[in-house]
Amino acid sequence: MSNNKLTLKCIDELIKEEFYIPDYQRGYRWTEVQVNALLNDIWKFRAESQEAKREVFYCLQPIVVARESERWILIDGQQRLTTIHIILTYLSNFLQHRERKNFGLSYQTRPDSETFLNQPILERAKENVDYFHISEAFKTIDKWFKSKSNNAPLNFIQTLLNSDEEGKNVKVIWYEVDENETPNHIDIFTRLNIGKIPLTNAELIKALLLQKRNFVLERANLKQIQIASEWDYIERSLQQDEFWYFIKNASVKTQYDNHIEYIFDLMYDRSKDHEEHYTFFQFLKAFDSIGEEQSNYKNIDNLWLDVKSYFLTFEEWYQNRELYHLIGFLVACNFEVTKLKKASVDISKVEFKNYLLEQIKKQVDYDICELEYGSRIDNDKIRKVLLLFNIQTLLVNKGADVRFPFHRYKLGKWDIEHIRSQTEKKIKGKKQKQEWIDDVLDYFTSKKMQQFSEIVNKDEYFDENEISEEVKTICVNLINLYQEEDISDEIFEQEKKIVEGYLKEDTEKVVEGSEIKDGIGNLSLLDEETNRSYKNALFPIKRKKIIENDKVGKFVPICTKNVFLKYYSKQFEEVMYWKVSDAMDYIKSIKEILKGILPDTH
Repeated sequence: MSNNKLTLKCIDELIKEEFYIPDYQRGYRWTEVQVNALLNDIWKFRAESQEAKREVFYCLQPIVVARESERWILIDGQQRLTTIHIILTYLSNFLQHRERKNFGLSYQTRPDSETFLNQPILERAKENVDYFHISEAFKTIDKWFKSKSNNAPLNFIQTLLNSDEEGKNVKVIWYEVDENETPNHIDIFTRLNIGKIPLTNAELIKALLLQKRNFVLERANLKQIQIASEWDYIERSLQQDEFWYFIKNASVKTQYDNHIEYIFDLMYDRSKDHEEHYTFFQFLKAFDSIGEEQSNYKNIDNLWLDVKSYFLTFEEWYQNRELYHLIGFLVACNFEVTKLKKASVDISKVEFKNYLLEQIKKQVDYDICELEYGSRIDNDKIRKVLLLFNIQTLLVNKGADVRFPFHRYKLGKWDIEHIRSQTEKKIKGKKQKQEWIDDVLDYFTSKKMQQFSEIVNKDEYFDENEISEEVKTICVNLINLYQEEDISDEIFEQEKKIVEGYLKEDTEKVVEGSEIKDGIGNLSLLDEETNRSYKNALFPIKRKKIIENDKVGKFVPICTKNVFLKYYSKQFEEVMYWKVSDAMDYIKSIKEILKGILPDTH
């Protein structure tokens, strides 16, 4: 589709045109909700553009057309364009000064629909489904205008039909298929409607760039192939999760079918408040500003070079192990990628690295020992410290080629959780209690409750020498409790205390009266699945799950694994529970790894 024409047309320009809707398209089906939404959007634009520059406009979704003799085949955009036609029909009495009041719109399926569109007779609405929906739209429009002031029709017309000279108007993105492809318009319609070539900002920009008229004729094919190949390389690179989630800001909720569109959004500072095709409009402005050369072609080399340079900067960051980790951390903390890009211009790598370190220091400029799990502000601070601790642990080991997998971190559900469970917290509800029991049984026996349920004879629950008599008693009591119709809070708490006592989950103090509870010495990054028992899984149970995950190659942050394997602990006599000394050694290790980044609090 390299010869297609892509531009913006105001509704005023469409009035002189004739459109034809082929029979492979369904009839008009917009409802009151959609019609009202369009009316309200245009009305809102009129109100908000009173003080704006003349050049501003409200843009409708793309329409795709193909030339056929004296008319246009409407390949895509029928619903919206038909609604505009119905609005103009309704407002025809206010258009007496115009030689032509509406564009032509005819249907292959029902030729008489054109007459009904121009003169809707509501009494005929039940004759067929198309008439019905056209009538309903007409009534919705009538109701909408009657709810406004007497001047509303004239004011609406002024906005809807202003020319480009008058400004502040309504436009469509006009996508004109090359005449050579007109016989294939059914195929184009099919591809559009199954999402293979969605007219996103990226697809519209690509179509604009690859128009043959942009290039000197004898080099057009070569230039088209070059840009298309480079475009595909950028897209393939950004489609890789490792690259994409390194550079994609966690706060950006936009879903991208074409990841290259993120590059354009960054280049043109698109925000969530901008209209859907804002990025395309900005690119179109840059495209139009180039002007045409003497031989009537546009030299778009510099425009495309800007796009490539933006991407190549990201690729260079990704390939550099140190920049990858420093930038990856800032991006994960919702630092604006555009700020990083601007800061990297015209400075050396050493200067840029120093800039990154200064920004990282600002992210963690607080005493970590004063943080307490619970409040949203402290939780955000703790999460940043733990993430940085994991990243810096990898980064300080210059001999290793291991990189922190930001894609696995962002795609998973990782959060700050307690290393040692909050034993004082009540486990409520039968489901939560059963999950807790299931975890304990799995820890002691490597069997889930479902496996025990399949055993008829209780004497066969355990192998003769599998576990101690004390553990057998605990497990049998838990199995019986699990199967109760209503698990009593009192009995559950009794059994829970027996398990905690056996696993030494007592109330040992951390320092000077403060419990091992909500400080950073008792917190790590844990995935939702490992910690599914509502923040109450006991230390050895979490430890076992993490070891199992690591064995099969599931992502476990390196510092989380180190914590549960007690790599940071100086005393190693108790491997199966988290002690005061473990928490203190853990805090000390965090401070050592992040020395020079965390503030010096002595």
